[in-house]
Amino acid sequence: MSIISSLSPRAVAAPESGIVEVLNYARGREGLIPLWAGEGDLPSPDFINRAATEALLGGETFYTWQRGIPELRQALSDYYARHFAVSLPVEHFYVTGSGMHAIMLAVQAVTSPGDEMIYLSPTWPNIISAIEISGAHSVGLPLDFVGGRWSLDLAKLEAKITPKTRGLFINTPANPTGWTATLEDLKDILALARKHGIWIVADEIYARYYYGGAARAPSFLDIMEEGDRIIFANSFSKNWSMTGWRVGWIVAPPEMGQVIENLVQYSNSGVAQFLQRGAVVALNQGDEFVNANIARATAARDILCDALIATNRVETLKPDGALYAFVKVDGITDSRNAALDIVDKIGVALAPGSAFGKGGELFLRACFLRDPKQIEDAAGRLSDYIKRL
Repeated sequence: MSIISSLSPRAVAAPESGIVEVLNYARGREGLIPLWAGEGDLPSPDFINRAATEALLGGETFYTWQRGIPELRQALSDYYARHFAVSLPVEHFYVTGSGMHAIMLAVQAVTSPGDEMIYLSPTWPNIISAIEISGAHSVGLPLDFVGGRWSLDLAKLEAKITPKTRGLFINTPANPTGWTATLEDLKDILALARKHGIWIVADEIYARYYYGGAARAPSFLDIMEEGDRIIFANSFSKNWSMTGWRVGWIVAPPEMGQVIENLVQYSNSGVAQFLQRGAVVALNQGDEFVNANIARATAARDILCDALIATNRVETLKPDGALYAFVKVDGITDSRNAALDIVDKIGVALAPGSAFGKGGELFLRACFLRDPKQIEDAAGRLSDYIKRL
């Protein structure tokens, strides 16, 4: 028996990330414009770094609260009062080792082996593997794509629900499509979950990156009632340029507190306390920085999308939310090979749509949370490449 054949089939079946494949292929090339990953080009700001550094040098290096330090849970409660107009006591908040960790714990909390969880596709591929590694089955529902815009057909969603369905994974604003649920969409989805007695795992990591004229995207928090079965996953990565910190959080009913604490204990046993000190400052003092990040993303989104649409070879509209242009290019039928070719020929690194599951095979994803001048350069290179196809 070989080493690999003796391992867990679930672990062996976990696929290589198509995003990471391009990253590994292109990393280190001179003059490369890296639009592959879901992060910006700014490092974490000094005021956040200083708080973590001072805590580290001050000796905050011991085991800590599994649910998160009290100061961070209170800062999360205050943050939601400011930006979501909801009053949630600290018992609703749980600190995790990244947004990915939050999603994994949410999936583990609501599914058992053999259960099903429905997700909207194309999607960030990690959710699919999180479901499968947990022993449940991932069930993809492709969003409709017409005239460059993505939309959800509620009847198709309900048709996917079976007696084995335990949850719906709803990412809005969505990675990679930019699809952003309206308040009516959310009401319909919540009504469906209530009707069938199933959970919603709501990934609202991009809620602040919304281009629809409001300060944030619509949220299930705007419409949910006590007793609704919703777990929210979020992260410090995008808003505060803290992708490498690996700190996130869960918002969940207080009744789940001991369950979530136990899952934290048996996965990473809690987030380093000095990192949590930086997260506290990010929430309490970082609104201006987040607003600046959103302004950069807005300007870069317009530059990139306007240039690509002007080629008359790209089927897309400006996304309503999130950080990505997800584009279908006339003449590209294999997004993986196209992504590698684009790296070689013009020095721009994109994520292949095939990495995002059903419905994404013909698309390419570009993250535009970068200096607008660099995005202008990338847009020019991409436009020239597309015109030569």
